[in-house]
Amino acid sequence: MKEYKDLNDFFANIHFEQIAIKYLESNQDYQRNVSEAHVKRAVENFDPYQVNPVKVSRRNGRNYVFNGQHTIEIIAEVTGSRDTLVWCMIYDDLEYKHEADIFANQQKYVRQLTAYDIFNAKIESGDEEAHVIKSIVENYNLTLSSNKYPHTICAISTLVYIYEKYGCKILDATIRLCVATWQGENNSLSSYILKAVAIIIQVYQQELNEELFKEKLGLIPINQITRSAKAMQNGTKGFGYAITILNFYNHRLSKPLEVSKLYTQKQTRAKTNELNLFKNYTNET
Repeated sequence: MKEYKDLNDFFANIHFEQIAIKYLESNQDYQRNVSEAHVKRAVENFDPYQVNPVKVSRRNGRNYVFNGQHTIEIIAEVTGSRDTLVWCMIYDDLEYKHEADIFANQQKYVRQLTAYDIFNAKIESGDEEAHVIKSIVENYNLTLSSNKYPHTICAISTLVYIYEKYGCKILDATIRLCVATWQGENNSLSSYILKAVAIIIQVYQQELNEELFKEKLGLIPINQITRSAKAMQNGTKGFGYAITILNFYNHRLSKPLEVSKLYTQKQTRAKTNELNLFKNYTNET
């Protein structure tokens, strides 16, 4: 560890200025290419309170951006002008190699926010979606957590995914069915199980007999479902879990649910993804 002898050694020699975007350069070889998709997404959800100062190395009278190249492109797009002033954190004592080293290591000692951290912050901010999800979970005597304990759900991002893709009722039905079937066993509330059960409920609606589901699947240990799903190797893991659970449900039924419906949904989703990729490609070209 480097030894710091003076208080000033703890801080870089910087100052702040507002600089027009057109006077900022962000084409250094160590940087990533600007992601048009990221810029477009950020513009559509622009929030000035999320804008950070751009880090700039001033060398030979020129302003080289070494952190914030997407920021300046987003602001330029939002304002429609490269004459827009942005707040910059100016470093006057860097060489090119030092800039590249800072860029390479800027995330090395940063603790990334977890899905639980983000969700908890949304709860504190009064976010309606987060509060609805939390209330559904707590209605079944479960808690949200970043660590796996009995009767807890750690798969926060999966809950958000189900809520946003299928809606409040499907999320509620998914948690209700999982809890009733496996009695809150830890792995029964994992991301793959929750997503698989949500898919089955969404696809089959009234065709699915929940009492029969609880009776038959409740006899199947989660680790057996997991082994069978992994053995299928039929594409996405979530889909494999859905097929596996449906196969256990259908076993020895005189009128089993049509597995083809799940495959139809998967194919529809794949075609949608292909169409989106094609649209992105044509827009870029």
